[in-house]
Amino acid sequence: MFSLIIPMYNEEKILPETIKTLHEYMSKAFDEYEVIFSDDGSKDRSREIVENCGLPNIRLVGYEKNKGKGGAVRNGMLAAKGDVCLFTDCDLAYGTDIIRTLYDKFNSEKCDVMIGSRNISKDGYEGYTFLRRIVSKTYIKVLCLVGGFKLSDSQCGFKAFSGKAAHDIFSKCETNSFAFDFEAIMFATRLGYKISEIPVKIINHRESESKVNMLSDSIKMLRDVMRIKKHVKKTLAKA
Repeated sequence: MFSLIIPMYNEEKILPETIKTLHEYMSKAFDEYEVIFSDDGSKDRSREIVENCGLPNIRLVGYEKNKGKGGAVRNGMLAAKGDVCLFTDCDLAYGTDIIRTLYDKFNSEKCDVMIGSRNISKDGYEGYTFLRRIVSKTYIKVLCLVGGFKLSDSQCGFKAFSGKAAHDIFSKCETNSFAFDFEAIMFATRLGYKISEIPVKIINHRESESKVNMLSDSIKMLRDVMRIKKHVKKTLAKA
């Protein structure tokens, strides 16, 4: 069983097309799968659209009060039943073909966690504006320095976990902000899970509708990193 988790918040504009695309792709690429839309307290018709899609292997989880992307991903991961659990954004930013590619590579490498990276191949940042590319790369380098992050791309919204690792890691996580990726990776590292990377590139851009404020969110994320380091250390000390 393969689980695909899609965190969503007020995505009614793109949901019908996303659902259609995923249904057509997943039904051909996998024999056993589930697509979980994890709603982060949407105020629009997002929940209704998923609930009424009438398609097999697609289900909805969520909560009423908005928490943040980290909360939605965590909720979806803990609800997943798959042996491999992948999350990606509702706009399918990295396309669909990479989903099966990741699944096959995940199994062939016998890893526990696989992280999409825009820094492995030359075209990883293709289509990004110059400013967004510089800010993203700079933030990752700062995160490496401050947080001790050793992989090439912490913030790529395309990550997979074995079913065991997903439940073990996300049951310990608490971060709802965009720094949740770092928390999950830190727990995975400290718990001794094998982590691999796979090259990805953005195919679908939504620059104008981005929910991330590069300056304020970067500052907040760096604060979160310091808090996360303390949380991980404290949590594992109790184990």
